[in-house]
Amino acid sequence: MTTRTFADLPALAVHLRKELDGAENISGKRFVLLYAHNGVGKTRLSMAFKDLGRQGEARDTLYFNAYTEDLFSWDNDLDNDYDRKLVINARSRFFDGLDEMDMDNRIRPLLSRYADFDFKIYFQDDKKTWEVRFYRRDFPDQPIKVSRGEETMFIWCFFLAVMQMAMDGAVVYQWVKYIVIDDPISSLDEHNAIVVANHLAQFLARKDHGIKTVISTHHPLFFNVLWNEVNGIDKRKKFSPCLLSRDRATGEFALTYTGDTPFFHHLALLQELCHARASGQVYTHHFNALRSLLEKAQIFHGHDKFSVCIRQDASDDPDATLYGRVVNIMSHGNYSFYDPVEMLQENREHFEKVLDDFLAFYPFNRALLPDMEGVQEGSAAVEADGAGASRNQARLQ
Repeated sequence: MTTRTFADLPALAVHLRKELDGAENISGKRFVLLYAHNGVGKTRLSMAFKDLGRQGEARDTLYFNAYTEDLFSWDNDLDNDYDRKLVINARSRFFDGLDEMDMDNRIRPLLSRYADFDFKIYFQDDKKTWEVRFYRRDFPDQPIKVSRGEETMFIWCFFLAVMQMAMDGAVVYQWVKYIVIDDPISSLDEHNAIVVANHLAQFLARKDHGIKTVISTHHPLFFNVLWNEVNGIDKRKKFSPCLLSRDRATGEFALTYTGDTPFFHHLALLQELCHARASGQVYTHHFNALRSLLEKAQIFHGHDKFSVCIRQDASDDPDATLYGRVVNIMSHGNYSFYDPVEMLQENREHFEKVLDDFLAFYPFNRALLPDMEGVQEGSAAVEADGAGASRNQARLQ
């Protein structure tokens, strides 16, 4: 893996544009796929990317993010409790020309993959607001309020219909050079996350246009499915999968490139923990990250509890129960990433032991963890007698 740092989000957005365009000796990509935890700045990055393409009235980026979703709001008819409708803020340029594009019939075949309700878009003469009414197929005359997940799917399919027109070269969207998508699955379950990723990949597979795409997500499953789909689409490796992170001390942003490794973010998480442990900057919120790491290993090996990944010196070792409880309790605290609190010495010792033993047992590539070279050598020595390793191996079988 390789990492590049950027002072702020506009600088990172400039880099992504260069990466897509093949500027400054950077190989041109068709896709950039970003994984980032919530709060890192994915939505702000999408807006910074969009702003770089605005020159007066001209623009070049079609985007989907939280601002796009905010163009849709509910009027629940509080007076009569009957005429419930989703109101579209048609003043946004996102909707320019759509009142003449037969949007109902463009959206309906896309939405049918996810939902069993029907809808009708009513375009108002003043063109300031449009209204969408939803109906159950067995009660076509009674407007209903759909669930949050169903609403998300409708808005997403609305965007897909616009994206499809841009790829088709529709006159109203000939200005689109880039598409930026930030977390379209925030209110969806695991099944729909997979379906949305597969559906989106079908759009990305098209090669009859020159539009480049940036997709960011905090959803591990969505990221992994998209990675595999996009990797299969472009055999020339014209896509860039990476982790987006932010240094809370300096405010810098980092892109960690992963090459051909899907579901890579646990490695970047491990690097962060190792750096914190080696530098002495261990904060209470690092227990949350440690538990996440243990749970990923637990799931991968098919176990029910993450405590199986905590080293145990004997079958009745009381310390194994202690460390499991410490990780469980500390990872459920209300610890802020934005106002970090230094870990107490006793808790830090527990944290370091669990992390060091985890590294001693699992054969991670040591070259990826330069901060832990000295610590890892000590941990490896503990395992050298073979007894501890054999006991751990037995627990995982």
